[in-house]
Amino acid sequence: MFKKILCATDGSANAGRALQVAGTLAADAGTTIDLVHVIEYFPAGRAAGLTVRVDESEVRARIEEQVAEADVTCTIHMPRGAVGNSARQIADLAEELGSDIIVIGTRGHSAIAGVLLGSVTQRLLHEASIPVLAVPPIRRSASDAEETHAAAVTD
Repeated sequence: MFKKILCATDGSANAGRALQVAGTLAADAGTTIDLVHVIEYFPAGRAAGLTVRVDESEVRARIEEQVAEADVTCTIHMPRGAVGNSARQIADLAEELGSDIIVIGTRGHSAIAGVLLGSVTQRLLHEASIPVLAVPPIRRSASDAEETHAAAVTD
């Protein structure tokens, strides 16, 4: 069904999970993935032209590690864009490439936290003209959380 898959990433663990889901879709369709990470920069002021993250080379290295771990074939796109415009850039790239679906991870924030903190995934749902598959983080069970808390208390 989906022959042209675009997966958006920021190099986080949640984005890595989305890449695995995109990899499954690509394997089922016999296709490859266009993987995009938008390098955000400040468009004006004293910091004009400077990236938001000074560790972009580390982010790229993490993304390449995730691609290797997911064992998928990708074309990596890393366009530059103004801070707060990533969703629009992802949607535009998907349209330009003729993508059928966008796969993106979520952090699992509530709707209020998403509004306050800003959510590329949430904005992308409004910006994209094609389906967006939002992949949630893995939820830990209550017993896992209790074990983690107990270990932290005893350490």
